[in-house]
Amino acid sequence: MINDLTPLYISFKTSFFATFFTFFFGIAAARWMAVYEGRWKSILDGLMIIPLVLPPTVVGLGLLLLFGRNGVLGQLLLKFGAVIIFSWPATVITAAVVSFPLMYQTARAAFEQVDHTLLDAARNLGASEWRVFWKIQMPLAYPGIIAGTILSFNRALGEFGATLMLAGNIPGKTQTIPVAIYFAVQAGEMDKALYWVAIVLCISLTSLILLNFWKKYQSNGWKRSCARLGEKDA
Repeated sequence: MINDLTPLYISFKTSFFATFFTFFFGIAAARWMAVYEGRWKSILDGLMIIPLVLPPTVVGLGLLLLFGRNGVLGQLLLKFGAVIIFSWPATVITAAVVSFPLMYQTARAAFEQVDHTLLDAARNLGASEWRVFWKIQMPLAYPGIIAGTILSFNRALGEFGATLMLAGNIPGKTQTIPVAIYFAVQAGEMDKALYWVAIVLCISLTSLILLNFWKKYQSNGWKRSCARLGEKDA
């Protein structure tokens, strides 16, 4: 049994804040890209998805060059006395960057599946774009958005390579569960590593099972609603 549960606390805290940021930025980017038809669409779409296909260490190196003391953002933050590398905010940044594509892709797919005739009808009736988005588009797309949020949380929870590059392994500060697993194996502490593996596996599997149950419940609810409408028409 492990007495020090700080990796669990750090992982949960990191995943929560990373998912919070990816939720809003992912939805905003997905909503914009769903309607954008400019010639740069393929390039922009690729840039938003690329952290998903690149090796995590490559993503981590890019963030290190960006937020390091000699990086563009790193030098800017130093003027305000802030240092990102080897700090807890670095774990949030890396987790948010690698989980963003999942939120973006899922939300974009959900927005693109919304019937655009409904949106056009609302606009023709005088509804503003803001009202169309919140009253029509979001309610119709929310199953996909919830799925993207859960997937993003799990991806943030399992982030390792980029986190190690930017945040390092500082017990009680930046040591997340995946990092703790890696260094436990390196030290030959297999019992400790397997303990953390079991915890992260249970968390991820439970969230995915709940997601599937929720999707099944939503599907059955939709079928019941259609059946009731059919009975009224009859």
